[in-house]
Amino acid sequence: MSTVSEPVLLDATLRPSPPLSARTLAIIVAIVAGINFAFALYFVFQGAWPIAPFMGLDVALLAWAFRESRIAAQAHERIVLRASELRIEQHPAKGAATEAAFNPYWVRVDLVPWTEFSNRLYLRSHGRELQVGSFLPPQTREHFAESLKLALSAAKSPDFKPARNGS
Repeated sequence: MSTVSEPVLLDATLRPSPPLSARTLAIIVAIVAGINFAFALYFVFQGAWPIAPFMGLDVALLAWAFRESRIAAQAHERIVLRASELRIEQHPAKGAATEAAFNPYWVRVDLVPWTEFSNRLYLRSHGRELQVGSFLPPQTREHFAESLKLALSAAKSPDFKPARNGS
């Protein structure tokens, strides 16, 4: 069990890349809606009125996608490493948060190639496995994996001496 007085070796909060601001997304939807409305009017005047509802559906789907993107961007994970414990709090965009703890001495950081341009980051220990940073871009995930490996090495080192005054 870690104590509050135990030094923190790593305290990272992982967040997905934020979408555009709500105002910018609303402007984009308004511009697309205006263009689609102009095309819908043209088709209605040409006698092809059944196309008009699909032009509106197109805008509605775009607005829904932007909304879901903003909701998904609220997910985050917090990783705190102390000499005696690695704690991971995962806060999904929807649903309840989950928490996992590992002994830093036994945890293994595995960056697994997934596709040619993607990878997955897993923390493994004693038959348990936890995927971390699934929403991060592959390069950011690689950099975080290296930072975590360095911090874990420091935690395992017999010569570990905590820094003073947070430095």
